[in-house]
Amino acid sequence: MNAGEKLTPQIREIGHFIGGKHVAGNSGRFGEIFNPTLGVQTGKVALATKAETEQAIADSMAAYPEWSNTSPLTRARVMFRFKELIERNMDELAVLVSSEHGKVLSDAKGSIQRGLEVVEFACGIPHLLKGEYSDSISQGMDVYSMRQSLGVCAGITPFNFPAMVPMWMFPMAIACGNTFVLKPSEKDPSCPMRLAELMIEAGAPPGVLNVLNGDKESVDTLLTDPRVQAVSFVGSTPIARHVFATASLNGKRVQSMGGAKNHMVVMPDADIDSAAEALMGAAYGSAGERCMAISVAVPVSEKTGNELIEAMAPRVRALKIGSSTDNASEMGPLVTRVHRDKVKSYVDLGVKEGASLVVDGREFRQADNPNGFFLGGCLFDNVGRNMQIYKEEIFGPVLSVVRAKNFEEALSLPNEHEYGNGVAIFTRNGDVARNFANKVQCGMVGINVPIPVPLSFHTFGGWKNSMFGDMNQHGPEGVRFYTRVKTVTARWREGVAPKADFGMPLSR
Repeated sequence: MNAGEKLTPQIREIGHFIGGKHVAGNSGRFGEIFNPTLGVQTGKVALATKAETEQAIADSMAAYPEWSNTSPLTRARVMFRFKELIERNMDELAVLVSSEHGKVLSDAKGSIQRGLEVVEFACGIPHLLKGEYSDSISQGMDVYSMRQSLGVCAGITPFNFPAMVPMWMFPMAIACGNTFVLKPSEKDPSCPMRLAELMIEAGAPPGVLNVLNGDKESVDTLLTDPRVQAVSFVGSTPIARHVFATASLNGKRVQSMGGAKNHMVVMPDADIDSAAEALMGAAYGSAGERCMAISVAVPVSEKTGNELIEAMAPRVRALKIGSSTDNASEMGPLVTRVHRDKVKSYVDLGVKEGASLVVDGREFRQADNPNGFFLGGCLFDNVGRNMQIYKEEIFGPVLSVVRAKNFEEALSLPNEHEYGNGVAIFTRNGDVARNFANKVQCGMVGINVPIPVPLSFHTFGGWKNSMFGDMNQHGPEGVRFYTRVKTVTARWREGVAPKADFGMPLSR
């Protein structure tokens, strides 16, 4: 082997995880798995048929009666053990994420930690499932409510967070007494498969969590099968709309998270260096492949815009771009060659539309990995609100600067955009910050916080075309989504039975 030459990785074949064990796919169809740093195929994943999907649902159905009748305390103990196993295997899980998605190890570990926080929240399920009680609402009559599980639930998750987003879904669903069929992205399925193994090791019975790899055929089966009671989805807006419409039409409860175009307003009184550092991580972390990435910076006033560009340009040029498993890397490759080329085409489009390309990362090549799916950081200035690069989600390391003359113009940008996932403002003025938080039309707001992802005991969800459905993910709304309320009115009365009353029942 010549110096510098790298061995081609062996192609692994991944099937499904059904009934507590790995099973091979039988469709004969496969999706390709790549190492984005090397730019080579490392595996292939079976794509399930309708029949295989139905079998996974049947397996979850079979596990549901016993699991739903297991005490909340027992389910919590499973979650405690699952939490310990994730912590013990954190390094292994992070490598799986980095080697198949391309995010750097520090980012991979951080994303797993954010998923783990939902597991920690789910450990409190005995308290979270407590209902309400009203005694003596009438003579000898009490009313109480209880939260009960739904049945089989399904989760369809994206490539950009193969650990975190699944853990936003199945731990809460399972802790509430449901069973779960997870359909992860076919681009990076290894970490979800490992999480399923750890759930079994933690004590969850076989079938409580099934992992089914697939594409549209398996997704549409999950959306239409009457045995599936609820569907959680995270992905692009067109698919989110399809998931919501199809699953709702088939009588399911749905939370469907779509795309985003997140703005960060920088007021004239903001510390420019602090804002620039915040933007670097928020715009270029995970190569911009985050639904909460800041992809639009809105400096207020010409002076602020000039100062921000002056601060950002050298930082973007100095990005340490390299192997996703190199601890020195700040940004790794994009997930696939196809996606890298799509992002690059948006940069081409921005130049054609007349935006000023201050930093051009299109020709970046990573010396040690020339075939990797790398793209350098790109920075646009003078982007107009009618440009396609402003309107559409690019999902890559591309930051657009849209200048605003004043606060009102800056506020109008996120308010008039079709997406309403997250937004941030950097300012030293509390009155401005409070006014912005009250008036901005987005689901999650950061004040001097660039990526305002709520912690697990609050809920995650956007507005407008960023979210379809009525209930957000994790936190208290996660418990409400994966359960339904039953209200019991009970009377225990001594003596003679009351006479028939044909009027509206009233409290007496």
